[in-house]
Amino acid sequence: MAHTQGIHHLGLTVVDVHQASAFFIEALGFKEVNQVPSYPAIFVSDGTIMLTLWQAEQPEQAIAFDRKSNIGLHHFALRVAEETSLAELYKALEAREDVTIEFAPEALGDSGIEHMMCRIPGNIRLELIKL
Repeated sequence: MAHTQGIHHLGLTVVDVHQASAFFIEALGFKEVNQVPSYPAIFVSDGTIMLTLWQAEQPEQAIAFDRKSNIGLHHFALRVAEETSLAELYKALEAREDVTIEFAPEALGDSGIEHMMCRIPGNIRLELIKL
């Protein structure tokens, strides 16, 4: 039996904490939970998971993540709500200047699951998945 019970929150260091929080709020419908301006950090949640967005201290000197050569977070996946069409969300994200689509919604092998991958502000890889 596992000693843990799922993710409580996920902390992401970002280039621009305000741009990153705006993405989650505007594009995905998250709500702001809290801010710590002195850190600076903004906390957002979709009601299931909380994301802690931390401002990089020297973003101009930050090294962009490369999933093939860096150790650490490869990507994170958010489950898409049943009432949300993955295709509609894809179209909305594709129209945003702060999002780069890696691949459009497609089948995940023979699983019956559909998913897509994109890069959000801060060059963080986000997978959206509909079970």
